[in-house]
Amino acid sequence: MPTVLVTGGAGFIGSNFVRHLLATDPQARVVTLDSLTYAGNLANLADLAGNPRHTFVKADITDRAAVRAAVGAGVTDLIHFAAESHVDRSIQDSGPFVRTNVLGTQLLLDAAREFGVKRYVQVSTDEVYGTLGPTGLFTEETPLQPNSPYSASKAAADLLVRAYHHTFGMDVVTTRCSNNYGPYQFPEKLIPLFLTNLMNDEPVPVYGDGMQIRDWIHVLDHCRGVEAAWRKGKAGEVYNFGGRCEMPNLELTKLLLRLLGKPETLIRYVKDRPGHDRRYAIDCSKAERELGWVPQVPFDRGLAETIAWYRANAAWVAGIKNKDYLGYYEKQYGKL
Repeated sequence: MPTVLVTGGAGFIGSNFVRHLLATDPQARVVTLDSLTYAGNLANLADLAGNPRHTFVKADITDRAAVRAAVGAGVTDLIHFAAESHVDRSIQDSGPFVRTNVLGTQLLLDAAREFGVKRYVQVSTDEVYGTLGPTGLFTEETPLQPNSPYSASKAAADLLVRAYHHTFGMDVVTTRCSNNYGPYQFPEKLIPLFLTNLMNDEPVPVYGDGMQIRDWIHVLDHCRGVEAAWRKGKAGEVYNFGGRCEMPNLELTKLLLRLLGKPETLIRYVKDRPGHDRRYAIDCSKAERELGWVPQVPFDRGLAETIAWYRANAAWVAGIKNKDYLGYYEKQYGKL
């Protein structure tokens, strides 16, 4: 019976993974470790309250003692989602990104090694590869050429993971994924920001000419990929996950406007972000070949379900907007 420590499990992708694993593996126990920063929200895990196979630990991955206590309490496997991840914030101040993404990863690796964790999974991003021209795809052999402080901190963390495998023989696997979308995504990222703005007839900001291209994958397809890498991946290997759904940001914006019945006059073109990568696109054939993984959620269906989720969860959105979620745990369970 595995006991899996999931860092960042109260965030967007992490909470979806925790829910997915508990729903699909009746033997698994999950320990969610999250510091509940601005993007960590225990309301994301409200449906797991009282689940005997789920435990929540409030801790910062840069706190060595807290990390050792969590990992040393019978954890068999560690899946590391926790990260500062918003590029704009990293441009404003890279310090928290270096601290959390690099130092936090080092402390987790140290604890995993100390307590004999069977497998460590590093959940990373396609942004470590840099940017593509009009053609070509990122593969696992693409050189790391990060272009933002955020992606540089993730690349540094990935290299630490690689080093611990080669130096200490640790059983590690690294996953890199394209842009996620789906339920529970914090509304600073493109799709939930635009959805929540448009539902209130508020304008949406489009950087530059809006022709930056991203590859979109539903969060549950990503979660299935991370699980497959954990269970079936080869030690020391990297696996890319993507949705094979490339789309310019402006095209996506106009699609959201049409689906919500809003006018294009709500588009606001703003000054482009410094160092904005032009195109990301993933070759996920290695994951398909070695892990038996394939994306299962078509973009049109996934986007429609995502829109329906945000419409049905207005209270969750309102709690994010007015920051009520920051006190959710205390309201439900008392002081930590």
